[in-house]
Amino acid sequence: MSDWLMSVPAFIVAIGILVAVHEYGHFWVARRMGVKVLRYSIGFGTRIWGFTGRRSGVEYWLSAIPLGGYVKMLDEREGAVAESEKPYAFNRQHPAKRIAIVAAGPGVNFLFAILAYWFVFMIGVAGIKPVIGPVADGTLAAASGLQARDEIVAIDDRAVGDWQELRLTLLDRGLDGDPITLDVARPDAGRRSITIDLSSAPSDPEALFERLGLAPYQPPATPRIAGVVDDSPAARAGLESGDDVTAIDGRALDSPQALVDYVQARPGERVELDVTRDGERLTLPVTLARVDGDDGEPRGQLGARIGVDAAAWDAMRTTRQLGPLAAIPAAVDKTWEVSALTVRLMARMVTGDVSWRNVSGPIQIANIAGQTASVGLEAFVGFLALVSVSLAVLNLLPVPVLDGGHLLYYSIEWIRGRPLSEAVQVAGQQAGMVALLMLMTLAFYNDILRLLG
Repeated sequence: MSDWLMSVPAFIVAIGILVAVHEYGHFWVARRMGVKVLRYSIGFGTRIWGFTGRRSGVEYWLSAIPLGGYVKMLDEREGAVAESEKPYAFNRQHPAKRIAIVAAGPGVNFLFAILAYWFVFMIGVAGIKPVIGPVADGTLAAASGLQARDEIVAIDDRAVGDWQELRLTLLDRGLDGDPITLDVARPDAGRRSITIDLSSAPSDPEALFERLGLAPYQPPATPRIAGVVDDSPAARAGLESGDDVTAIDGRALDSPQALVDYVQARPGERVELDVTRDGERLTLPVTLARVDGDDGEPRGQLGARIGVDAAAWDAMRTTRQLGPLAAIPAAVDKTWEVSALTVRLMARMVTGDVSWRNVSGPIQIANIAGQTASVGLEAFVGFLALVSVSLAVLNLLPVPVLDGGHLLYYSIEWIRGRPLSEAVQVAGQQAGMVALLMLMTLAFYNDILRLLG
């Protein structure tokens, strides 16, 4: 419950900021193009607060449903317009002006992402060094000769500063399926180059990293309970946040992953956890839940978030911090990289190379918003940048009801010299609405599956 007390407000703040930015793009350009704006609303549905501009007459609303927003412009298709005001109606504008107004929403989202990444680089990006843990037999990493505690410092001559950069770069290269060259630093053995052929690697993110066999190195540290899910095996056994789990079934634990692996390998079984709480040693019996994993195989589940004493990870932490000028190109590059990767992943979902399970909805976004907000300002702003890019790319899809669909219609009108017939536009709007509803249903379905483990 405490997680959601952070997640819900963080979600509302995040969506409110991103929607305000997106809609302000439409609003600002519309007014510069001479179109009369009637309302600027953050949220849908009933107005819960607002005011009317004295000079402009624009209604500024904060509405009840915080899942979007809109800019209402004077338009003859939506009601009667006085003869004197018809030159200011949206539908009377040249297609080029309408294109500019519609494109401004996603465009400002891209600009916001650049600004957010610039801010993040300025205050410093915290991360974990790209040092790999034990390499499983039969994986691409094992076949290439990678070993535990190797640090991947570059991929194809591109520097890698932390695990997030490593994951994004490998995911991008994995979509190409070409061989990659890793620049690897090994303790007491200097640096060397290792080539991995990704032609047989799957495009799906989770499957890709499982095939590669790469996971972060975890320094020896006692696993710590970072949170307990209500009505879970952990909660029923009496586990509490802050408990240090020193052993399971009498086996000493030296990393969070060791605990996770042991639990997942024993679905439905009863285990005993040796726990230290406020200096007191406790033994707690737990009957693990039985859930299906992504591969359909049953896995054990404890129902707790596993962390570690922060001091154990100090040597693994890294921070990238840039000056005001150096942060500008870095922010632009980051925004471009995330945008391009988002487009490529969407395309691979259409072809079936990437699972639709990767689609997330409001529940998952709220969960991540809460997690990043609890970590700190840098993590939350970075999350806003990522979602802003996703919002921009999604809106540019050529689907009627989205900005991209309107851009398609207005571009065709500009080329033809006349708009498409009303019947064609209505049919497109209906098809677009069905597609959007199907996507939203899938996103909620995936979110619910994640909540259920």
